Amino acid sequence: MLERGRAHVPRRGAAAFIFVTILLDMLALGLILPILPKLVESFVDNDTATAARIFGLFGTAWALMQFLFSPILGALSDRFGRRPVVLLSNFGLALDYVLMALAPSLVWLFIGRVISGITSASISTAFAYIADVTPPERRAAVFGKIGAAFGAGFILGPAVGGLLGGMDPRLPFWIAAGLSFANTLYGWLILPESLPLERRAPFRWKSANPLGALHLLRSNRILTGLSLANFFGQVAHVVLPSTFVLYATYRYGWDTTTVGFTLALVGVCAMVVQGAGVGPIVKRLGERRALLLGLASGALGFFIYGAAPTGPLFWLGIPVMALWGVAGAAIQALTTQLVAPDQQGQLQGATNSVNSIAQMLGPFLFTLTFAYFISDQAPAKMPGAPFLLAAALLGLGLLIAWRTLKK
Repeated sequence: MLERGRAHVPRRGAAAFIFVTILLDMLALGLILPILPKLVESFVDNDTATAARIFGLFGTAWALMQFLFSPILGALSDRFGRRPVVLLSNFGLALDYVLMALAPSLVWLFIGRVISGITSASISTAFAYIADVTPPERRAAVFGKIGAAFGAGFILGPAVGGLLGGMDPRLPFWIAAGLSFANTLYGWLILPESLPLERRAPFRWKSANPLGALHLLRSNRILTGLSLANFFGQVAHVVLPSTFVLYATYRYGWDTTTVGFTLALVGVCAMVVQGAGVGPIVKRLGERRALLLGLASGALGFFIYGAAPTGPLFWLGIPVMALWGVAGAAIQALTTQLVAPDQQGQLQGATNSVNSIAQMLGPFLFTLTFAYFISDQAPAKMPGAPFLLAAALLGLGLLIAWRTLKK
């Protein structure tokens, strides 16, 4: 079923607001990334091992909230419109950062992470907004630009957060709260509603709970295949945040400066591709071939990462890996054309729930793989095994996408 009808087009600043919303959300999240583990450590008498276990629990709780609440917020946006959901989520995120800035104990900090997981689930509503206001043939390019906002936030956020945290470990939380409050005010003044009343759908718990929302992804053969390919891609992506620092330090002997430089290079290349490359590539190849190109590039990039015996050879894989960003924009554009306008929020909520499952599974999969293949029990020392596994997962996603779209 192709998408029915045309999206209601609000004033010109609306799409720009969604870009700024995601940029500020990612910037705020990036601000606290280098500080939160240290703050957790300070509550357990600087016991790094205990802090690592607690921080892992925080990450799992955050992903679980994304899984549970993404479809709920998506369904609420289909019923009441995108604007109130986005604005209330931004405001809730700002209050959450204030809570974490004042947190007197680990319990309050944990509550803050739970709230953050709930409010950050509104990103699925932001993607639904883009689907509302963008013609189907332009969605891949716009989703690519939105992807560039993710990259920019994660480049700038950790760098600024590290500097601010050196002054006061609570300061990044206050700055993140200020950004979220500013984002809420900006949206209140500028953001119009994108979903007209006649295209809204009643709220149903059957479709708003995570398992019910996933039913939508099984309603169409192509949507099912693309969602499965996306799932394997999302699992593969987790290898970077879960094992990259350990891998680079173990195999190449990199210090924190080199690791930071490499992460910044990854972010810059991703921004260039998603901000400037997705539109021309999709226009030239079409969404289907662009998706296959992106998945193949990601698989090759992970293979280079895992096989590279030296740091400079690892760096050669970064621009190859950056082309993977084309796949994300293409798959978003394809899937939004397979559901009705009043199901866009439900679609994005279900997709975000799938991504959350990947975020819960991936860390265990890749860290255990890394630990095994550098241990004495391994048949051969292969520190790059997690990245080779990620390459295989993306190869599987590529095969599924090809078989799904070949007709």
